[in-house]
This record gives sequence, C-alpha cells and structure tokens, in this order.
Amino acid sequence: MVACLPIDEFLGGDGALIDVRTPAEFRQGHIPGAANLPLFSDAERAEVGTLYKQQGRQAAVLRGLALVGPRMDAMAADLVAWSERSSGAPLRLHCWRGGMRSASVAWLAQQLDLPVLLLEGGYKSYRRWVLELFERPWPLRLLGGRTGSGKTELLLALRELGAAVVDLEGLAHHRGSSFGGLGLPEQPSSEQYENRLAAALAPLAGAEQIWLEAESSMVGRCRIPAGLWRQMKAAPVLAVERPLEERVAHLVEIYGAQDPLALAEATRRIARRLGPQRTALALEAIERGDWAAACRQMLDYYDRCYDHDLHGHACSGVDLGDLAAKEAARQLISRALVTLQQPPSR
Repeated sequence: MVACLPIDEFLGGDGALIDVRTPAEFRQGHIPGAANLPLFSDAERAEVGTLYKQQGRQAAVLRGLALVGPRMDAMAADLVAWSERSSGAPLRLHCWRGGMRSASVAWLAQQLDLPVLLLEGGYKSYRRWVLELFERPWPLRLLGGRTGSGKTELLLALRELGAAVVDLEGLAHHRGSSFGGLGLPEQPSSEQYENRLAAALAPLAGAEQIWLEAESSMVGRCRIPAGLWRQMKAAPVLAVERPLEERVAHLVEIYGAQDPLALAEATRRIARRLGPQRTALALEAIERGDWAAACRQMLDYYDRCYDHDLHGHACSGVDLGDLAAKEAARQLISRALVTLQQPPSR
C-alpha cells in the first residue's frame, strides 16, 4: 500500500514532485518545482468526468483505461527517468484530491519497483495549506520609496547579506506599474502567484523581520493574497529616499533598452491620469529617444500615487543618497534597521 503523507512531510521530501493532473489544471496552478506528467489530456479528463456522472464509476474507469493504455509504456519510462534523477528517492505524486489519478500512476510506479509517496488530499489540500499560511501572523516590514528608488535591488542585496526577504515583484514577473511587465516573462496566474509566495514565505518562519516591497494589492495582474495584504497594510514602512536625478538614471537603466513602441503604449494607458500635456511631452520624448525626459514627465504622477498609498502607515525615512544597492544594504544592517534572519528553532 502506498503511503499518503500530510502536506508538510510531502513538501519536505527529496524525490521528484510529479503532478498527474491535466495540462490546463497544471497551468492554472501547481506546487512550485513540480513536473507535469498528465494521466489524461484536458479533453480526456472532461470525457471521463462526463461519463462518470452519466453512467457511473465502472464505465468511467473502463474508458480511462482505454485512453491511458496505449501510452502506459511512455509514462512508465518517464517515471523511471524521474526516479533516476532523484537518486532513488521516493517519487512524490499527487492529483487534485488524492484520488484515482494519482493512485493509478502510483500503481504503475510500484509495478516498476519504484518507491512512491502520495499527497494526502491532493493539490486541494495543498491549496488549503497555502491560504492558511497567509493568515498566520508574520513580522512584516515594508521597504517603501518613490518610483526609481531601487527598492527591488536593495531588497535582493539585503537577502544576499542574510536578511529575510520576499520579492513580491520578482515572483509576479512584474515591476508594479503600467510599464512593469516590459522585458519580463509572462505573469503567472494569481493562483500560481499565491503558490510561489507561499513557497518563499514558509522557510522564513522564525525570522525576526520579513521584508517586502510596499505595493498596492495588485502586482500587474497578480493579486496579493488577502491574508498577507491585511498584514502588509498594518506593517511599518521604511521609506528609501534618493535624489531625483538618481531615480531618473535608475529608471533609464531599466527601461531605456525597451521597445519604444511598448513604452509609448504603456504611457497611453495612463494618459488620463498623467493629463494631456504630460502625456504629449512624454510621448515626444520617447519618440526622440530621450528616456530621461520621458521619465521626468511621469514621476510627478507616480510620486503622488506613492504618497497617497503610504498614507496611514507608520513610516520612517532613510536617505541613501547615491549609494549602490549592496552598500546601502550594509548601511541599513549596520544601523540595525534591518536584522539578519535567525534560523528557525528546532
């Protein structure tokens, strides 16, 4: 009989993590690090599910066997390959609810003498664990600062020095503005964003402080989970202060290499908020390749948005001048504004 593990034990294993749900289910959301080895295609799952409802379990099982049979050898080869990559550690399999799909693939693995473990309750139990994780109290601290202050680079430098950091924008593949998706990979679904956040947050249990960037509730099209967002709204903010020219130079470094047509389109998306005069001046600057002038036209709008979003937070400021991210991070640690992560107690 295959052992079914609770979520914490299952996630803590070393063997390959294999999700046997359909490609569409996997794209919508999956455990970070999992590989997709679908038992059924999207259309096949729909067919078997309909048959189950209309004619019962036996008819659905027979049809499922007919569909899977011709490719069972290929699936077996994949399981062997994953086992070899895992140096013989038990394969960790799951489906949606820990039912027939994962049990069927586990049976196949057993016929090949491959050790295997199942997730108790399947992906559904994992999603419950994810959402409950965000409801736990976390010692959050927010790093704020006007657009172009280099907050993300500073957070990553703090992480390198040993601080507990969750990169909200990096996990979302978005920098958080109308221009934020330029040059970055496609964003995950909000469900997968939650999964990625949970994977980043869980190992930080026991840290004295956990640093995140001060964000709105949406990072591009990814929504910050409600439980985490409520805690972020109540968290103290350390606002980074940088000279205007330093901020402009930083933005030019990020966006100057982007497609001018994409920059112009992103500018038009916020035209109503920029106003007609600033929009026109920004578009003219983009057309002639004057990225610094274009940035200056938009910073007034983004600065007003930032000041509005910061209202109501307990906030302190720190002037970092033109310090590079690594030196700025060392300064924050030396002033004890940021503490290093303590290992979780055993």
